[in-house]
Amino acid sequence: MADDTTLFSRRTLMFGGGAVAAGLAASGLTWALSSEPDDEPDPAEPDPQPTAGDFDMRTGAELLAPTPLFNTTGPQSFAFDDANGLVYTLQTVESGIQLKDESEPLTSGDRKTAGDMCLTRMSSTGISLGHMYLRGFGHGISFGVEPVGKHTYIWVESRPDADSGYGTQIARVLFDDGGVVDGSDRRVPHYDPVPGASDVSPALDLAGGRVLVSHETDGEHRLSVYGMADFLAGRFDPLHAVRAGVQVKEEEWFQGCALHGNFVYILTGRPYTTKDGNNPRKSGGNTHVSAIDIRTGRAQGRHKVTVAPDLPFREPEGMAIGSADSRPALCVGFSIKAEDHRELTVYRFTG
Repeated sequence: MADDTTLFSRRTLMFGGGAVAAGLAASGLTWALSSEPDDEPDPAEPDPQPTAGDFDMRTGAELLAPTPLFNTTGPQSFAFDDANGLVYTLQTVESGIQLKDESEPLTSGDRKTAGDMCLTRMSSTGISLGHMYLRGFGHGISFGVEPVGKHTYIWVESRPDADSGYGTQIARVLFDDGGVVDGSDRRVPHYDPVPGASDVSPALDLAGGRVLVSHETDGEHRLSVYGMADFLAGRFDPLHAVRAGVQVKEEEWFQGCALHGNFVYILTGRPYTTKDGNNPRKSGGNTHVSAIDIRTGRAQGRHKVTVAPDLPFREPEGMAIGSADSRPALCVGFSIKAEDHRELTVYRFTG
């Protein structure tokens, strides 16, 4: 959900210029944080090719119709459990709710700063099938869902910064329908793959057994890829690491990321403004998907997302890899306004 004070300072991508970082290749590690090559396209202009990574951006179609979540606040991100045909969504906790062990209801601002989130579980068609509260975890820019037998684990940011409410580590939480889980609970494992980083959030590539970690380090937005087994064992040597801003314009709002095959995908954009603003509905919005090759750090397509231009309110919120007709699909979510709440709609793009 847009917040001019919080989002500009914490969700704006920070890309520094300067010297080219040294290349390093050892033990399968690809470190690609060099400055943008001269032959890369202008980041201000969409790539003329129709694909971003493995996906054709001309194939957009609605995957999930506008759907209310358990709380009235806007969605921040979503993730799929394709094995069980489920969709999970994260949102910050709405104002006025009093959870267990709380002496009084809290405002939405207090919830954001504390990193309190609501997780909704629903069917692929948007039927609500459960919820839980994650208290003291983060903002929910991206997350992952890992089904294990009859259980489901949620990979989510954790140990939020006291000022911003955004995570600094990653936790793996057992889904507990109707429950409230605290980040301080000793039963919740936390992982610190990039010590000292801020704005940390995960995404999962279950097919490849990998974890994608988005983070800010030294004022720069980066993405690191780890083997899942190594990550769970506390071995944090990345398989790949890339600079997120290789072809993304400065001061764009980062709205999510995903990993599939050899590419990491980044979602950026802002909500519609009034007709006199810099992003009116008649413009079709400024939502973009960018792909980066994790092996080289090179840009592999930047495209304006043109689906659903007529939504009365259209803020990109979340990106995930799902399945469409047994094929991988790159999915983009939008937060839209209903009368007294926000809803999530999702569009998919196939190869």
